[in-house]
Amino acid sequence: MRFGTFIPQGWRFDLVGIDPNEHWNTMRGLAERADAGPWESLWVYDHFHTTPVPSEEATHEAWTLMSAFAASTRRIRLGQMCTCMGYRNPAYLAKVAATVDHVSGGRVEMGIGGGWYEHEWRAYGYGFPEVPERLRMLREGVDIMRQAWTTGTATLDGREYQVDGAIVRPLPVQDGGIPLWIAGAGEKVTLKIAAQYGRYTNFAGAIEEFDHKAAVLRGHCENIGRDAGEITMSSNFNTIVGATEAEARDRLAAVKDRLLPFVGPDRADAIEHDYLGSDAFGTPEQIVEKLRLRGEHGMGYSIHYFPELAYDPSGLELFEREVIPALG
Repeated sequence: MRFGTFIPQGWRFDLVGIDPNEHWNTMRGLAERADAGPWESLWVYDHFHTTPVPSEEATHEAWTLMSAFAASTRRIRLGQMCTCMGYRNPAYLAKVAATVDHVSGGRVEMGIGGGWYEHEWRAYGYGFPEVPERLRMLREGVDIMRQAWTTGTATLDGREYQVDGAIVRPLPVQDGGIPLWIAGAGEKVTLKIAAQYGRYTNFAGAIEEFDHKAAVLRGHCENIGRDAGEITMSSNFNTIVGATEAEARDRLAAVKDRLLPFVGPDRADAIEHDYLGSDAFGTPEQIVEKLRLRGEHGMGYSIHYFPELAYDPSGLELFEREVIPALG
């Protein structure tokens, strides 16, 4: 199994209490630490406002961080889970990503999806198109990016995007262009896009749901004559690990206490419930068992969000020592 880790950027209230002037030093230090560790990739979220409620707390922009991490790390791959197609013109996004690929020496991943956070869409003046329109934007945008990264130009007279000979030079460092992670599990559109363009998928759900989505993906691949084995399936996990179950619960209680003033008791309770149900909550032995089962069902890549990371990296260190070696 392959492993990635999220770097806190504020979106999930994971930099609160830290002087904003120290945020970059915090993020850079954690990225450099991941770069020196066993992780294959580091990740950020593409969002502008905090979640689950917007606030005045900082949320740092994803592609700016991509470029900064590209210059401050040497080995680790760099991804977003996931870039919202509607936030940037796709030809422009292809140009940005190609430039970052050169800064990084060919280490960029492109996580891409249709987007969902209505509040920030409207706040930034993007409106909030209905789902079918957002998925058309995703399909057309991926087409434009693939053209740009493989031919150096892109032309499309689509319903959502029109580009006419957009030049994207130099091409990305990576042969065949930047790997596309198609995020989401919509069976009729998103997984069909993944079958056509993706090197990776990213979706979650219980084992039974994961199995069903995987079967849908294989069906789409079969319909277009593609080997489904070419696509790596990934999932994201909210991760809290303790040497004992009691320690894991203590860690979760500290996370909940930090979030409570910002999200309120009902949302804090819901977040706590989500962590308790995560396959990456518990002792290292418990997490290894649950992730190994995921692997047996076809998940080849797990990406882990540690809510404590900016304040206490010991949970991540325990994961590095005892979980990754057991599954990597």
